[in-house]
Formats: sequence, structure tokens, C-alpha cells
Amino acid sequence: LPQIVMRAARVVHDTGHREPIWILGYVAAITFALAALRFLWVWASLRLTLFRHGQDGALSRAQLRVIGAISLAGVRGAITLAGVLTLPLALNNGAEFPMRGLAICLAAGVIIASLVTASIGLPRLLRGLELPPDTEHEEQEDRARVASSEAAIRAVERQLHDQIPGRKDAELYADAGSRVMELYRQRIDGRAKIGKDAEEARIRDRIERGFRLTALRAERAEIFRLARARALSDDTARRLVREIDLAETRFGAG
Repeated sequence: LPQIVMRAARVVHDTGHREPIWILGYVAAITFALAALRFLWVWASLRLTLFRHGQDGALSRAQLRVIGAISLAGVRGAITLAGVLTLPLALNNGAEFPMRGLAICLAAGVIIASLVTASIGLPRLLRGLELPPDTEHEEQEDRARVASSEAAIRAVERQLHDQIPGRKDAELYADAGSRVMELYRQRIDGRAKIGKDAEEARIRDRIERGFRLTALRAERAEIFRLARARALSDDTARRLVREIDLAETRFGAG
């Protein structure tokens, strides 16, 4: 890399600029041009998408901030650098390939500049940004959860119908089945709501998930404490922690 920078500085000097600081100017200009082109591309793509969905209108400030964030996000120049590195070191006559060092230096500089710019700019662009919820996906999820809950209730009812007759502990089976079905009925009631009630149900669900995750983490910490105190065998501790991990994955995924 030092040799590449030295060659690039020599090339810049040959073009009439005595100070190698001009390399930074080239990098800044290319980085700005790429960000501007990406902003225009994302802006045009978003306008086309909104037009296709019959929502052709002025973009909101939040949407413009998202476009700016997309324009800054990601590294630009990696593929270019890979291509530049394939340039030969010398021509057929043995002379050094012209401006190879400058091309590599500029490609690497754009990568570094884009990373630094994104690290500084993205947190500021995204701070306090609130996007509207994706209602279409939420409605699909709600319908799927209601349908799966109804199927679960029917399956429990069939099992109760098949197993209860003639059993001495029929009341225990009926009570256990009722408690399971009640959980699914609560899910159906929460997911079948619309409008403001549906939004309140989602907020309540998120709050409940937070409490469940807090409780599960406390369970895991207590099991670790018991295991360290030799009040619980390793096999039992691993099994219980595994159950908590699965439950935490379930509630955390929501």
C-alpha cells in the first residue's frame, strides 16, 4: 500500500499537481458522485414503486431520510478494486502499466471514505426516524395466526372427544384441554381485531413479550446459580436452560 500511494502521488505530480493531497480530492469527488447517483437511483425507484401502487405524490421527509440512508449504506468500490487489481503490472514492452497505482489508490480510498461517511452519517439520519408499520404483512400474519389457532382448537377438541369417553380421569383431560384451547382463543381474539383495537392488541402483545423475556432471563440466571451451588445436576440444568432458550427464541422472534 505505501508503494501504491507513492506511485499514485507521482502520477498526480505528473498531471501538474505538485501536492499529493489532490488524491484526497479525487477520492472525495468520486465518493460524492457515487452517493449522488445512488440517491437519484433510489429516489427514482421509490417514485416508480409508489406510482405503480397509485400513490404518486410528494415524498415525505421520512422517506427522503430513508433514501439518504440507503445512499450512504454499504461499501462502494469493492468490485472496482477487485477489477483494478487485475490490471497487469507492465505492458508488453516492459514499461510500467500507466496509472495502475493511482487507480488502485482511488478505489481503496473510495471504500474507506464510504465506510467513514456511513459510520458518521447513518446514525444521524436514522436517529428518531419512525416509519409507518407494514400493515399488509401484519394483516397476513394475523390471518395466518387466527387460522392456525382455529386448527389447533379443532385438533384439541378431536383428541378430547377420542380420549375422554370411558376414562376415570376424564375431568383432568377436559380441564387440561380447556386451558390449552383458552390460550388459542385469546390469540384469536387479539388477532381478529381491526383498526385501533388491533393496534392496541399489538402493543399489548409487545409489552407481554417484554415481560416474558425478562422472566425467562431471570429463570436462566437462577438455574445457573443453582448449578454453581451444586443444588442442581448438570444434566438437569442443561435441559432446563435448553427449554428456556427455545422459549426465549420464540418470544424474541416476535
